[in-house]
Amino acid sequence: MTAETLRIHPDEPEPDRIDQVVASLHSGKVVALPTDTFYGLAVDPVNLQAVDRIYEIKSRARHKPLSLLIAEMAQAYELVRQVDSAFDRLAEKFWPGPLTIVVKAGSKLPLRVTANTGNVALRVPEAAIPRAVVSRLGLPITATSANLSGFPECTYANGVRDQLGNKIPLIVDGGPTARSTATTIVDLSGGGNSWMILREGAIPTHEIALTLQH
Repeated sequence: MTAETLRIHPDEPEPDRIDQVVASLHSGKVVALPTDTFYGLAVDPVNLQAVDRIYEIKSRARHKPLSLLIAEMAQAYELVRQVDSAFDRLAEKFWPGPLTIVVKAGSKLPLRVTANTGNVALRVPEAAIPRAVVSRLGLPITATSANLSGFPECTYANGVRDQLGNKIPLIVDGGPTARSTATTIVDLSGGGNSWMILREGAIPTHEIALTLQH
């Protein structure tokens, strides 16, 4: 298999091309597309064979849950079990943007997407392409970085082709990503307004702390 490349405008994604991506996702395929940080691997998260395929392609450890991209904050409430004020504050301040928030998953999501942890990592990206895909699909999409485990993340479609071009059917080329720093990951799954930084990335820890203090 050699990946097909589909060019999509990064700021004004062409609807017919977004439809093409959504059709691929509907049929259980893995699609690489740009987010605002790195290129990511998207699948329909309810299609468990497609979810499995991501772990295979990346040689990713099965105990690591996949993060999901959503188009707007309102979508998060359908996917999580309960939301506290910490979640609302962080989402209102940093979404769309490079913040991934880990919360308890609701019953709509298959346990396998959560890597049997019962937690889900959510983010609203600043990039127009993934938001358009999510809106059209009517579901969140996975967003794990489009690279082999242990290899560098990709900020260009060509990087994805070099690492994964013979493993996936479709690469969306939306030009270079806006950032080259990973998202910051905050874990709120402990509840009771407790929080923990799992990875410091584009948003510094002190900004998270300030937002959650008030």
